[in-house]
Amino acid sequence: MIRHRRQDDRRGKRPAMVRLLPVCMSNVLRHPVDRLLRALLVLVCASGLASSEGPRAVAAPTARPNVVLIVGDDMGWQDFGFMGHPVIRTPRLDRLAAESAVFPHGYVPTSLCRASLATLLTGRFGHEHRICCNDPPTGVDRSAMLPFLRDTPTIPRLLAGAGYRALQTGKFWEGHYSNGGFTHGMTTRGRHGEEGLAIGRQTMDPIYRFIRERGAQPFFVWYAPMLPHEPHNPPARLLAKYTAPGRHPGLAKYYAMCEWFDETCGQLFDFLDREGLRDNTLVAFVVDNGWIQETGPTRRTRGNFAPKSKLSPYDGGLRTPVMVRWPGHTRAGSYPDLVSTVDLAPTLLRACRVKLPPGLPGMDLMRAADGDGRLGRKAVFGELYVHTALSVDRPPLNLTHRWVRQGDWKLIVPVDPQLAPELYGLAHDPAEEKDLAAAQPARVAALRETLDRWWKGF
Repeated sequence: MIRHRRQDDRRGKRPAMVRLLPVCMSNVLRHPVDRLLRALLVLVCASGLASSEGPRAVAAPTARPNVVLIVGDDMGWQDFGFMGHPVIRTPRLDRLAAESAVFPHGYVPTSLCRASLATLLTGRFGHEHRICCNDPPTGVDRSAMLPFLRDTPTIPRLLAGAGYRALQTGKFWEGHYSNGGFTHGMTTRGRHGEEGLAIGRQTMDPIYRFIRERGAQPFFVWYAPMLPHEPHNPPARLLAKYTAPGRHPGLAKYYAMCEWFDETCGQLFDFLDREGLRDNTLVAFVVDNGWIQETGPTRRTRGNFAPKSKLSPYDGGLRTPVMVRWPGHTRAGSYPDLVSTVDLAPTLLRACRVKLPPGLPGMDLMRAADGDGRLGRKAVFGELYVHTALSVDRPPLNLTHRWVRQGDWKLIVPVDPQLAPELYGLAHDPAEEKDLAAAQPARVAALRETLDRWWKGF
């Protein structure tokens, strides 16, 4: 049930032909992203969902867009059809990709769900919003961490102040939905979503009812289902598609969960279309952190994920495609810019013509997504923390690693002085298997200086 509480320039862009920008990733993925996106766009056009006569007209400048933010949960960055996975089928997200500005080189600063979601809501790094770890120190009540989000300008809080209705569904670690600034929501208590976790897995009705009740107000929907997150218990019809001789049963279940998540996204897209909301709804997509399914005989991490994925400083945990679709304002294509989830807050708030809080570190992705230019960013940054905090108020005490990606180079710097920095050339080593730090000390030093200018970790 949706619960309620009482309430106490984007500049116009000229229409442009829908086109795809190349991204040089053929040496990274099994199938190049740009070629896949081209093929997908052709299919969409043939189905009548995209017009061969050009893009839709730009939305009226006085109409603020509705916003739907879709947040996948524990899904690998390559585990989509449009990202080149050879087995997993994600037809509805593939179609969204064909209609969107797609940033394949997207990152979350922290590969742990609570910290990552807090970054999405605030547009700030973990050491800024202080929600770095999933749990407080032993003996400290969870309520000690709730003021960090409750007292911070968040996307839903700022949009509500501008007249939006804002709905929380799915993953939300911060207690009552109003602590995040939502005007409506499903979660009122618990560790990481409680009642809200029914969304997607059991029902989509709370979102449908919320949108139908909108009246004249624009809306913001936070759709963060616990999908494809464990428990991996997909519908039998989907599991049957992925069960194959020689394939680990756990891997088959994970693959099926990815398609289940895709199906729920398709249900949401179909509802928006039936309600006539496509043209003035900005849809953004991201994943909270990555996942590589563990298939060995013993579990090597806190869950059934491989060590170089969730809760790690490697791309298997940090990287995510980022998509933005806003008809008349974004140009479909694959964009090579390095982006971070700190960019979602300034992107969405500016699109809704809401004044940004001072000091946000992110960039407005519309600077590239409308096809008129590049972001001009040279590097993206992040930080890793322990799962259970040692200190609530002092983030550096919980820190384990910092990292930076500049161009195709990635430097990981552990906090432990007994551990050496690691350097990877992602263009030829996307799985980060060959550490080049010892062979390239000058590059390590230069990247370390760039990282220290961002945040030294103390």
